[in-house]
Amino acid sequence: MKVDHNVELLAPAGSYEAFEAALGAGADAVYVGGPEFGARAYAHNFTQDELLQAIDTVHIHGKKLYLTVNTLLKNRELQDRLYDALRPLYENGLDAVIIQDLGVFQFIHQNFPGLHLHASTQMTVTGPEGMKFLEKQGASRVVAARELSLQELSAMHQASPIEIEAFIHGALCYSFSGQCLMSSILGGRSGNRGRCAQPCRLPYQVRQENGSYSFRQQDFCPLSLKDMCSVDILPDILEAGVTSLKIEGRMKQPGYTAAVTGMYRKYLDILLSSDMTYQVNDRDRQYLLDIFSRGGSCQGYYKQHNGPSMMAFTNEKKTNGIPENLPRKKEPISGTLVLYPECPAFLELSCHDIHVTSSTGEVQFAREHPMSEDRIRKQMDKLGNTEFEWDELDIQMGEQIFLPVKTLNELRREAIALLEQELCTPYRRSATDTPVMATADKPADTNSSLSILVSCETVDQALLLYKNPEISGMYLYYDAMSLCMSKGLQYQKDLYLTLPYITRGSAPEGFFETCSQWLENGMKGFLVRNLESYGMLRHLGWQKYCVLDTSIYTWNNESVSFWKKEGILRNTVPYELNEKEIAHRNNSNSEMIIYGNIPLMLSAQCVRKNTLKCDCNERKMILKDRYEKEFSCCCVCHPWKTGTTEKEEYCYNILYNSISFGLLKESQKVRNLGVNCLRLNFTTESPEQSADILQEFLNVYLHGKTPGNQEYTKGHFKRGAE
Repeated sequence: MKVDHNVELLAPAGSYEAFEAALGAGADAVYVGGPEFGARAYAHNFTQDELLQAIDTVHIHGKKLYLTVNTLLKNRELQDRLYDALRPLYENGLDAVIIQDLGVFQFIHQNFPGLHLHASTQMTVTGPEGMKFLEKQGASRVVAARELSLQELSAMHQASPIEIEAFIHGALCYSFSGQCLMSSILGGRSGNRGRCAQPCRLPYQVRQENGSYSFRQQDFCPLSLKDMCSVDILPDILEAGVTSLKIEGRMKQPGYTAAVTGMYRKYLDILLSSDMTYQVNDRDRQYLLDIFSRGGSCQGYYKQHNGPSMMAFTNEKKTNGIPENLPRKKEPISGTLVLYPECPAFLELSCHDIHVTSSTGEVQFAREHPMSEDRIRKQMDKLGNTEFEWDELDIQMGEQIFLPVKTLNELRREAIALLEQELCTPYRRSATDTPVMATADKPADTNSSLSILVSCETVDQALLLYKNPEISGMYLYYDAMSLCMSKGLQYQKDLYLTLPYITRGSAPEGFFETCSQWLENGMKGFLVRNLESYGMLRHLGWQKYCVLDTSIYTWNNESVSFWKKEGILRNTVPYELNEKEIAHRNNSNSEMIIYGNIPLMLSAQCVRKNTLKCDCNERKMILKDRYEKEFSCCCVCHPWKTGTTEKEEYCYNILYNSISFGLLKESQKVRNLGVNCLRLNFTTESPEQSADILQEFLNVYLHGKTPGNQEYTKGHFKRGAE
């Protein structure tokens, strides 16, 4: 098969042993986590010394090492620890970092300019506009969302020259990566901090909104996906333009890493070196399934959007046949050892195009027992735990010589050390002594008047809530916006068009032409929830109309600064920061959600389709957990909300928390944070319920009335995310 771009096999390593196994099994690059900032906090991970050693090791073998810095960072972490953690790795030659947080992205780009930046799958990059946006920011690679099809990847490849990394094997998250708050909200262990407790793997009962529970089995897991195995469709993935083939599994044991990497190495080599028909051996396919299985395997989302065939519906894991003996990669070297009496001992080594020479001691005439070539070669063969093995060693020596074994060992070790140094020196860099940091703006005036806005999921909510004179603005989907604009409500309220949580493919025909007319007629802007939507608006020059929702994370002042430079209207305070952390954040250009049903997961899968059937009617399913808590799962069959009833390809589900989030009793604490723009999100509530809740919050926040005893979760406002 002829491929018009470089191809890399990228393997995971949760420990140094797994790292060595990955290289030994044929990985071109390995991604690892350090002591902190990685999205697998419970993996063994690497110490700082192991990271430095691993950087040298990959470069000796002509391979690459990528470090995961793919979590969201709080201000103090970014300001106090990130630079010191990365500087020695950068100077030693780290090849790239994998990043979720755009504040971290900006910080690393400014302070470590020679480091390649890979946009993590946690950034939820779902199309060409998001990819082109990240290219402009300096990304050299995008790790695509796992949910993308081959056609979508091909469109991204054609739109931008930067590399695409895509998962080919391993576990699949039920939610779009980076868009899951379930573990965080329910148990305090945030997936955005690498501490996911995997509540999606647990059993839940399922029913229709007005029905009874039809799935009552104690072990029924409606959110548990099979693992992915794409070895059969490698040609299709490469043809779509994927550069890096990524294996998931930093939590797996080293034998798993070696076995899976070795199998994909085998078929990738066959594919790239032969024009014969590509075919996977049944025994090899079964071997991959035996090594680890969660209810079988699937080919991921490359050729299907969703469906029950991708689901395990159980959390049972099976593993068998993981090899105990791990492969170890050794780099072949050539050498010439010169030993003649009354001359220094010389050892010249060659590896690739690198040549080094070491000399030590003086070779003596042997008085009694001259050294044989076999004995000398036996000593020189002791390369031990080094990264090298002899390809050939030419020993040139006199007949009657003697050299202490200790001296011979020193000569070998010194030559190996020199060779390692020469192989690694080209990767060394220098960093500045003092990091460049974003400067925080002056805090907003906490005595300023509050603006209260509402977000409406339905047209009926919007038509009732706009009548309240105390709200200053509304976030509306397209169908509600069209109706409200026709009524001239833009002259009474600030109206913002809500865009989809997940944006894939093109906007409906005429969508942005209508938006342009609405902007001219008084619409204030857009609520933006992902990089693909933002990229579309940026292409039109509409950054100044953008309000970023919580799903475009701004945890720290670096990320706030990043988006301020983009010229956006404002951002939204993240759900996962606590009161104290929000107080340390620059909130001068932010709004804050004080009520709403928190979206726990956004998924390309559909609970309704997987348990009943797809009817494209945007109905709701209810999930009940082992604690009798009920969660609404809403089918978003028409993400753009233009009124179409035709089946759309890129639908998704929103799983909402079982209890509404509300900061009713915390009104004074909220005011003290310097956020002068507050929002209430209405989703599954009836219009009448929405109106009552809105009035209650207005009474407390605007009129100082005493709050009632309504039950709300405070989310992370007090406890924060681990």
